[in-house]
Amino acid sequence: MAAVTEVGADIGVVAACDALNVSRATFYRQRAPMYGPKQRKAVPRALTASERAVVLALLHEGRFVDQAPAEVYATLLDEGRFVASISTMYRILHDHAEVRERRALREHRAYATPELLAERPNQVWSWDITKLKGPVKWSYFHLYVIIDIYSRYVVGWMLAHRESAELAERLISTTCERQHIERSQLTLHADRGSSMTSKPVAFLLSDLGITKTHSRPHVSNDNPYSEAYFKTMKYHLDFPERFSSIEHARSFAGPFFDWYNQEHHHSGIALLTPFDVHHGLAEATVAARTSILRQAYAVHPERFVKGLPSAQAAPKAAWINKPNEKPVAGAGAPRDDSRGDEGPVEGHPREPESRAGPTTEVTR
Repeated sequence: MAAVTEVGADIGVVAACDALNVSRATFYRQRAPMYGPKQRKAVPRALTASERAVVLALLHEGRFVDQAPAEVYATLLDEGRFVASISTMYRILHDHAEVRERRALREHRAYATPELLAERPNQVWSWDITKLKGPVKWSYFHLYVIIDIYSRYVVGWMLAHRESAELAERLISTTCERQHIERSQLTLHADRGSSMTSKPVAFLLSDLGITKTHSRPHVSNDNPYSEAYFKTMKYHLDFPERFSSIEHARSFAGPFFDWYNQEHHHSGIALLTPFDVHHGLAEATVAARTSILRQAYAVHPERFVKGLPSAQAAPKAAWINKPNEKPVAGAGAPRDDSRGDEGPVEGHPREPESRAGPTTEVTR
């Protein structure tokens, strides 16, 4: 590059680079690097060090020490004196680490992302509470639902006039007993509602040997299975605009849970029913579907462009926030915490007598 500089002084940089077979861009880049620290040019209108000291001393005066630079600026102008602009005062204070938020703002701690894996039924449950509109404006019934995230099976539910930790405690205890949950078998996931984070529920789960996890604040996707379930329910054709009474709400909820568990072909579990997946009947159902598809293939193979068909098998696992995978936004409608003042009506999904024994339901 020194040769280009020397020759360029006589014949020009372009001719020198061409003659020496040197890229002009390389020459200019090495002569004046684009990257790296650059010395800031002195601004002619900037205050001198002594003038900055005077401004800082003024800002430290007793009458100005608790005033904003704008107040100081205006006061000095009214006194017939100008020392610096408002922005310059802020720059001087910033250089001396004297600019900060004066309010004692709360610092929100970082919450860990819950990462839960279910590889079989009754390994991870998710529960939540939603409102059902009552007969008049601002009246609601509260529906508690516990769902198994692996099978999407609703293992327990309760309908009540109010939301409370005691009612949640009763539902969880009864559901665990009916599902024969053993210690250290189950993880129960929920959001951070008052009932979910209450001491009675925490003590109960500790006594039962159940691990509890919670969603991050204001992150609905951390509880996607419950949110999606409530959306399915509220978009159902038979879901009314309002319920005239808690008995009306119960007359809807009971048949709906039966339909959802035993008849609804869930897209998240290969269009199988939650009942089949929860009770180990999925493989037989998939085998029967595969047999039907192959019979159709034998009649019209040209209609199956991908060759011999097989029915889709149920997923091997269900995740809440699978590692290294971004969650899908918009899992469902947010829950609302409105309260009533009456006792509960609680129940559990019916199961066909031919396969799972007689119906069991508790009313209080």
